Amino acid sequence: MARRQSLSPPVLAGYTYVRPLGSGGFSDVFLFQQEMPRRLVAVKVLLSRIEDEAAARALAAEADIMASLSAHPAILTVYQASVAPDGRPYLVVEYCPASLTNRYRNERMAVPEVLSIGIKISAAVEAAHRAGLLHRDIKPSNILVTSFGQPVLSDFGVATAVANGEEETIAMSPPWSAPEVVERRTSGTVATEVWALAATVYTLLAQRGPFDGADGRRGDESQLRARIARAKYTPIGRSDIPPTLERALEGGMRKLPGDRYPSALAFGQALQAVEQELGLPVTPLDVPTEEWAQATASAPSPDGPRAPARSTVPVESRRLRRDDAGGSRAGTRAGTKTRHEAEANRVGRGIAIAALVAGAAAIGVLVTILLVAGQ
Repeated sequence: MARRQSLSPPVLAGYTYVRPLGSGGFSDVFLFQQEMPRRLVAVKVLLSRIEDEAAARALAAEADIMASLSAHPAILTVYQASVAPDGRPYLVVEYCPASLTNRYRNERMAVPEVLSIGIKISAAVEAAHRAGLLHRDIKPSNILVTSFGQPVLSDFGVATAVANGEEETIAMSPPWSAPEVVERRTSGTVATEVWALAATVYTLLAQRGPFDGADGRRGDESQLRARIARAKYTPIGRSDIPPTLERALEGGMRKLPGDRYPSALAFGQALQAVEQELGLPVTPLDVPTEEWAQATASAPSPDGPRAPARSTVPVESRRLRRDDAGGSRAGTRAGTKTRHEAEANRVGRGIAIAALVAGAAAIGVLVTILLVAGQ
């Protein structure tokens, strides 16, 4: 299919157009020079126009949430969100000269660096979950690299439904999507984000997706989806990757959501344990305070206060079924539940595993703005 022609850049007061940066299915990205303060910025422009005041208010409310999130050191900084004179919504964000996509494809990344990136991005995802947002499109191309070489997660906002009911189509990147996503049983949960985190770290280490074919090729989409649905983990096999790291990745990509790590924080802690085993400096998990999360989650929105992200997929666990099958069923079941509750309290006190409450129609406009303009 022929690639569409990029639209012209918007005329924005206080900004000087420099050049195009890229274009995707739903937005174009341009490099601008901001005049005051003077700096290079990326401007993402939505293809469709805002037609009513309600949509504009929704855009402003979501921009407020994103501004709070962008205080996190591993989340792309958002400077401004508004509507251009021609009616196209736009988002002004930090300019990052690179993503990890070309990097992992062209060079073998060192284990210590990938561990550090994985921990930082896990902390960013955990912060979003505590604020009531799901990302829904975690993958290497959405991890950008700042001018100072720091990884940042971009394009939050696939967290909610996209305009015109196209959520399921655009919130899915099969190489890094969990089985329940590719099977269209959900458009995103905390468990699917844990899967995507593990699949992304796997990709950076293996220079290929975790469910590419034996020859390293992805094949057609139906074949890829079938392999993901089976969720048979293939070890990376690098001599410098310890078995504990393979187990951590496998633990994030188990077929049943309830068998995976219970949170992005828990997955990040598993990567920290590998760093400790290798004698590396432990990368901090920058997780916000409960006070910050509560304040951010309760920020005013057109649909009322947010709640922490909650899973919409029943938590089914093979281990729980095994435990229930042997010994005293009632006692084992109660004991297993207690152990899981204790683990959840230990690794993520106050962590919310839950579906975004904000209405899809009200916040869909901003979601589309945040999409990466190119894979």
